[in-house]
Amino acid sequence: MKLYDELAEWWPIMADPAEFREEALFFDRLLRESSDPPPRTVLDLGSGSGNNAFHLKAHFAMTLVDISPQMLAVNRALNPECEHLQGDIRTLRLGRNFDAVFVHDAICHMTNESDLLAVMETAYVHCRPGGIALFVPDELRETFVPSTDHGGNDREDRALRYVQWTTDPDPRDTAIQVDFGILLRDEQGVVRVEHERQTHGLFPRAVWLRLLRKAGFTASVVSDERIRDLFLCRRREHVRTIPHKGIVGSRA
Repeated sequence: MKLYDELAEWWPIMADPAEFREEALFFDRLLRESSDPPPRTVLDLGSGSGNNAFHLKAHFAMTLVDISPQMLAVNRALNPECEHLQGDIRTLRLGRNFDAVFVHDAICHMTNESDLLAVMETAYVHCRPGGIALFVPDELRETFVPSTDHGGNDREDRALRYVQWTTDPDPRDTAIQVDFGILLRDEQGVVRVEHERQTHGLFPRAVWLRLLRKAGFTASVVSDERIRDLFLCRRREHVRTIPHKGIVGSRA
């Protein structure tokens, strides 16, 4: 996907950390209040450009994982004090546990139950017994509404504006379509247009809860009027054996 590859360097202009502050502080409070003592180490699966980690790192030792080396470079520039690892969140196996695992909207790229369960199992094997995991999908089947959004920012040498159009061409399947129209103005003032189409997963709450239980978590749905529904999970104290899928470490 161009947004995470050839266009990754534009992310600091596309989305500023300040735009994520309110939501990130909600996640921060939820993580700290859901465990006694509060989590110290947090694994962020699919950390993207690092805008959530920018706020969360004030209270947690963050390990940030993403499959895209270009996005990791953006993330590392924003959060140089954090650990950065390249890997596929469906198969990542680091061989160590964390007090909490955080999975934000990278989970939306899982478009079938098999991949969704694989990410949940990755979270499970990296969560210490009794630890917590927080999953934050963009959409649920019950609450999905087609929508448009827009944004972007200016910098002295560059500027970006985008429109995001989210639709559901086939309500019978587990996928929705997200189109981005992006205007990029470079250092010479030249403007070009890019189009990016992504397919995101869309699952009912019951599927989420069933798969989370299958992965080994005890899960509950948390709602806030300003924040979309999310899943707060606790790893059961007993150890569930999950087939080894290979170790994916840092190549960044």
